[in-house]
Amino acid sequence: MPDIPAGPRTPSAPPTSTTSTTSPITPTSGGAVRRRSAGTWVAATLLALATVGSVGGAAFIALGLYDVSATGPHLQPVHTLLEFALKQAVRQRADAHPPPADLLTPARLQQGAACFRDRCVACHGAPGVAPEPFALGMQPVPGSLIEGTRHWRHQDLYWITRNGIKMSGMPAWEYRLSEDELWAVVAFLDQLATLTPTQYAALSASAAPSCRAISEAPAALTPPLPTVELAQRAFRQHGCTACHIVPGVVGPATAVGPRLSGLAGRDKIGGRVPATEQGLADWIRDPRALDAHTAMPTVGISDTQAKLMARYLLSH
Repeated sequence: MPDIPAGPRTPSAPPTSTTSTTSPITPTSGGAVRRRSAGTWVAATLLALATVGSVGGAAFIALGLYDVSATGPHLQPVHTLLEFALKQAVRQRADAHPPPADLLTPARLQQGAACFRDRCVACHGAPGVAPEPFALGMQPVPGSLIEGTRHWRHQDLYWITRNGIKMSGMPAWEYRLSEDELWAVVAFLDQLATLTPTQYAALSASAAPSCRAISEAPAALTPPLPTVELAQRAFRQHGCTACHIVPGVVGPATAVGPRLSGLAGRDKIGGRVPATEQGLADWIRDPRALDAHTAMPTVGISDTQAKLMARYLLSH
């Protein structure tokens, strides 16, 4: 069959250029979206866990599930965590108090033996000497100080003795021991591990009669505190919040004694002394010398501290 010639072809239209209004998707765009989604998911998960933990912790406290009695110890993880927090907190602050160059002198050792005997043995015991019965019932039990320098530096022991340890039964001694006496305790603790019971007994018997009962004012703090905070510290350290609500000072909602606010507007304090700085300071320092029938005890507050506290109360 003869070939049939093809008809004429219609020329095709040239391609036209079009501009897309949609941004091209780059290879990295999907990864960025996925990362943002993952970040949002992680944040939401953490928020949910924090919320559940907060609600669970609040319920644990509100229902009284944690045993706070002194007949039962902390859970071991809690005990370990508290010990770690204690060591870190002390080391963070103690370097502001470097020990004196002449720390370990015979005179300071004798002075420290007297302070240890009068202020420390009751709770911590000594070589051959048991703590007092009340200390054995504390929780945590006050540790033996015979190995104190194995775990603590000199400045650490000073800081602990001066400031005490919150919620442990260890009191702060800065208002009851002078600066020299605080370092003397540290010097004695340095030597305590080397003493036999017989040597400790002999050293304790030959030491000074007693430590100072009242410190006129604690040594300067590093860093220093404002006057208002020093006054608040004095109220806490002299036990005023056990009986009184003191304005601006954290303490229990007690009503054993009157609330100590608005004193500047009164004529008399305790119905006896004028409401002046000196009159109030005299009352704080020795109330029973002014009124033999008052239930307020004399707790051993120095004149310097009494005036500091009086000025605070008259301005609050």
